Amino acid sequence: MDSNTKLMALDLVLLSVLEAQPAYGLEILQRIQDRTGADYEFKEGSLYPALHRMVKQGWLDSSWGESQKGGAPRRYYSLSVLGREALKQKKIEWSKLRQAMDGLLGGT
Repeated sequence: MDSNTKLMALDLVLLSVLEAQPAYGLEILQRIQDRTGADYEFKEGSLYPALHRMVKQGWLDSSWGESQKGGAPRRYYSLSVLGREALKQKKIEWSKLRQAMDGLLGGT
């Protein structure tokens, strides 16, 4: 998978996970594992740079919130209006890629 396809997949995963409700970093990783049966996972070292990039692009909003367990405050990420549009576009792009790959692989 080339770097553009990997970036598209990462963006789609993060935007999809945040579509329903805001979350903090480790919660995002847990949601990804839960939703994919742990078949798609990546490290915090990839997560936080991607989240920061998406904030700069205007796709995500971030804010500090209290920890539910009384620990240090956590940075929560949520989809912005631009992020919801980006998610729609990424879903279309992914669908086209999947159709192309199905055609190449004989629909398997």
